[in-house]
Amino acid sequence: MMLMRPRFLSPSPPSSRREPRPRTLSEASRVSSSSARPPGPGPRPSSNKQRPPPNLRRLTARIVDLTRRRQLAQIMAEVEASKRRARSGRGGGVNIIVMNAVLEACVSCGDVDLAVQLFDEMRGPMGCGVDGVSYGILLKGLGIARRIDEAFEILESVEKDTSDGSPRLSPHLICGFLNALIEAGDMRRANALVARFRQVLYEGQSVLLYNLLMKGYMKSNFPLGALTVKDEILRQGLKPDRLTYNTIIFACVKSAQIEKAFQFLEDMKDEAKRDDNPELLPDAVTYTTLLKGLGNSQDLYSVLKIVVEMKSSLVSIDRTAYTAMADAFLACGSIDGALCIFGEIIKQAGDNKDLRAKPHLYLSIMRAFATIGDFDMVRRLKERMWPDSVGSISRSVKQEADELLMEAAINNNQVDVARRLLRRIVNGKEHFSWRSRVGLVALKIETLSGFTNSPLRPHVFPQILLNDPVEKYMIPFRESQPLGADLILENVAMRFLKDSAVPLVNDWGSCVGIVHSRDCTKMDSPLLSMARPPLCVPCSTSLEHVIDLLLREKCEMVVVVKSGNMYEGSYTSSSRPLGVFSLGILSEATTNTANTHDERVSGAAPPGKDPEARGRG
Repeated sequence: MMLMRPRFLSPSPPSSRREPRPRTLSEASRVSSSSARPPGPGPRPSSNKQRPPPNLRRLTARIVDLTRRRQLAQIMAEVEASKRRARSGRGGGVNIIVMNAVLEACVSCGDVDLAVQLFDEMRGPMGCGVDGVSYGILLKGLGIARRIDEAFEILESVEKDTSDGSPRLSPHLICGFLNALIEAGDMRRANALVARFRQVLYEGQSVLLYNLLMKGYMKSNFPLGALTVKDEILRQGLKPDRLTYNTIIFACVKSAQIEKAFQFLEDMKDEAKRDDNPELLPDAVTYTTLLKGLGNSQDLYSVLKIVVEMKSSLVSIDRTAYTAMADAFLACGSIDGALCIFGEIIKQAGDNKDLRAKPHLYLSIMRAFATIGDFDMVRRLKERMWPDSVGSISRSVKQEADELLMEAAINNNQVDVARRLLRRIVNGKEHFSWRSRVGLVALKIETLSGFTNSPLRPHVFPQILLNDPVEKYMIPFRESQPLGADLILENVAMRFLKDSAVPLVNDWGSCVGIVHSRDCTKMDSPLLSMARPPLCVPCSTSLEHVIDLLLREKCEMVVVVKSGNMYEGSYTSSSRPLGVFSLGILSEATTNTANTHDERVSGAAPPGKDPEARGRG
């Protein structure tokens, strides 16, 4: 009788039994420990268990952020803290990515010595190792620090494959060093580097290398040398990119070759159309470079043509492009054109905050209106610059805004307003040059308002009275340390580094001339050949007249004599010199005045003297 297998039963397994998978040592230990573990809470995990590698992305991001702030000391402190946490088993530590970020921070902050020290620690036995990025950062830092020999030694070790980390000699590794040389304007060493590693740099036949060389010519005294690099690009069968054309156009603008710049602009557009390459079309950088050149040449028609072309094309016009338009119009003398661009910026800034103008544009327009004396417009722009502009407003910007308002007032014949503004400016300034804007405006205010109503006042020396005789302030002639008239300049040249004028005496002790340091031009000549006749005044001459005499004759020193008939005359041996008076004595009086003021403020007596003794002295 045949037995039937029920349909709901699974088929019998094949005759060959499957061998069970052997457990690993860790799985076997887990099974045995779980089977032998009594009920209840389990034991604490073993402390010898390997921890997962720490996640150092947050530390790396922190280092990058501190690098932007140039806080190198804080970076080193946080890296050392991470190392201490790793030694104590509380996480932390560093890896090669973190240390590369630290190297970049050292180079960015200008501490190349620290970068070299950290690089040596990284490739040491206790370090995290180095890679191609580490070598590239170090080479860039050595190039910036002008330590060229050390950089070439590292490159040679990489080329011979004798360096730690086994980095590959690649264009990326060399270009950082090359860019540092180019930034320093050292085209001689840059060309030497290209010639030395030409085979490596030409890998992939990229135009990056040629663009770097063009950048170097831009920083040199021969910017049109970038055109020869373009010819080399074409000989190598490469295609110039947008950066190549922008650099060439900038070279033409810098050399005042505007027609060549427009020629390359047309070549740029023709090549983009022929190759159907939109990446080669002119961008905002191209047009702003042309606008700068057209502004320098004051070609208003071409400026209008470029502005219309920019607005009709697909170029994204940002704040920099709008500012370049306004500056070009102002350079060409078109205030209306600059106001149209300025109004367009304000209108579009309501929807796009990135288009808000910077204080530079406000000052540029204020300069134009101050020149024509539009006081109300300058005042409105100054008031709106604080709430409407973007970016920080420095102290120099605030001072220039006040000066432009004063200039607009004086050009509008508002002398009283300009005088009030000048008084406010003078009170807020420690000093200013008469050649500056505020100095020229102050001179005009002085002329229109009269010196009796002047907001300026002369500096008065408390220790000096102009009606006093010069004998009271002179230096005894022997203390002036006169030199012999027959001495050679080469033997006493160091004396004139200290004193601007020195009297000369003959063998009888009579003053025969005065030598000024600016007249010492022949090192092998006697001093008497370069001396001027001495200006002599009687000892009873007023100090005011002596100062006028020094300024009128453009002399540094006068000789004070006893005879009364020597007034501004030539010196004779019948009148013995009593002393000398120079402009340096006035400078010393200024210093003594400041020291006396400080002593009065502090109220302290010098050591070894009481206040009464100091007063008697």
